[in-house]
Amino acid sequence: MLVELRAENYAVIDHAIAVFGPGLNLLTGETGAGKSILVDALALLMGGKSSVDVVRHGAEKAVVSCVFESTANADAILEENGIDSTGSEVILRREVLSTGKGRVFVNNQPATAAVLRQLAPELALVHAQSETHGSFDQAQQRILLDRFGGISIDTVSEAHARWRLAHERLEELLQGEQDRLRMVDLWSYQHKEIAAAHLEPGEDEAFETEKRVLANAEKLYTAAMGAFEQLYEGGASAEVALRAALRNVEELARYDSRFAEAALQLASARATIGDLSASLRDYAEGIDASPERLAEIEDRLALIDRLKRKYGKTAAEVIAFGEEVARKLAEVEDRDEILKVLRKDLELAAAAYRAAAGALSAERKAAARKLAHLAEAQINSLAMKVRFDVTVTSSEAESHWTAAGWDQVQCNISTNPGEPLKPLDEIASGGEMSRVMLALKVSVEEGAVKPKTKNPAPRTLVFDEIDIGIGGRAAEAVGQKLKSLSRGQQVLCVTHLPQIAAFADQHLVVDKREADGRTKTQIRVLDDRARTHEVARMLSGATVSDTSLQHAAQMIAGSR
Repeated sequence: MLVELRAENYAVIDHAIAVFGPGLNLLTGETGAGKSILVDALALLMGGKSSVDVVRHGAEKAVVSCVFESTANADAILEENGIDSTGSEVILRREVLSTGKGRVFVNNQPATAAVLRQLAPELALVHAQSETHGSFDQAQQRILLDRFGGISIDTVSEAHARWRLAHERLEELLQGEQDRLRMVDLWSYQHKEIAAAHLEPGEDEAFETEKRVLANAEKLYTAAMGAFEQLYEGGASAEVALRAALRNVEELARYDSRFAEAALQLASARATIGDLSASLRDYAEGIDASPERLAEIEDRLALIDRLKRKYGKTAAEVIAFGEEVARKLAEVEDRDEILKVLRKDLELAAAAYRAAAGALSAERKAAARKLAHLAEAQINSLAMKVRFDVTVTSSEAESHWTAAGWDQVQCNISTNPGEPLKPLDEIASGGEMSRVMLALKVSVEEGAVKPKTKNPAPRTLVFDEIDIGIGGRAAEAVGQKLKSLSRGQQVLCVTHLPQIAAFADQHLVVDKREADGRTKTQIRVLDDRARTHEVARMLSGATVSDTSLQHAAQMIAGSR
């Protein structure tokens, strides 16, 4: 959900802040006040093209920013692009400098317009007057159809992943064959050298320890026996002192029980000293100052170090390198058999994908017929007379295989009798486009098969000048459809018609005034009284009468 939108030095707006709520948010105001400019600012934050023309005259830069409630998918997109997530919000900011350069920030971290375009389908779909932003391309049309039909692409996606992996493995073997053959001699030498060493994991560390012991055998023997003497054997050893102290404490404990625990502790300490002393003696007696063994270990370590310099930092890494080389040699030697297995795997994966994609196409074509029928009726209820069709074209060539199937979904429309159906994005009128998108969204939300798929609709839908060329009952129908759509997601709409404004959950008015010779734009959220007055103004014009106020109050009450 869009929480807040800010614009500074953007077109005619000097500084404006709009705060939005859930449900249906309607923006009204006099022509030229800047309502559509706000929609264009949001479109810019969804990755739309920027232009130096948006910088307010006399300003160094235009700045637009917004705050959206975050989603799991949005957080995943941020993580993929190395941007930290705030957890609850996504903050977008875009600057357009008067020099023509621009900067993008996401969660106050530098980003690119490409990141905004990735986030757009997850956050908002903006239908401005000039064009449809938010990438309502064939991919988005497919997602809309899948949502309507309750169609899951999971099976096809998994089949595509298996096919692609099998294809890549086969291509890797075929394309790398010449390079592998040239490397066979080197691999053979490396494999023999490593195999001849008979390495064991961790033996380099074990031999280093043994080498240190052998190289310092005399020092170690002296230290161990010295500690043994001080702890146990000598006349002034710790064991002798503890034994004497224990006799005295035991004598105390015979008359005062408070010393019983102390006697036990001294006895335990004496036993510990005895065990440690025995260990030191055994260690000293086990030291073998063998020059032959030291030379043997040094030779072994020299061999291991030579292999480590070439193949890895540890003996374990050298062993792993040797195993990888052996695998490559076996692959070259068993090339024909491996190719046979890989081609069979690819054939099976391709067959599984064809089956899954074919079943998915059948589901989509059935859903497309139903959606076309519902959408055409919805569109024609909005003061239009059109023919509408949803076409699903299947391209079974491997070059068209994707994780979402091999279908292309195209919405087509004819807005005039006798005219052929044309792609939806070729509609000239921005108002017509907004009404068609509204009807499509309502058709999907009201007619979608339950449970719905993992293709959620964007959290926020924005419609600009949706009421161009309509009035009366058609305007009321548009208001009802906007209200219906807003029950499932946030809707923002710019309107000039009171019949639509009456349905608002939150009503914002955009007005402009002159100060210090410059035009300033402000945005206000209306309370119930001010809202009634604004709807009355839309009904009667500049002069608001008691009759228009009464009529406005009736319209607002009736919309509820």
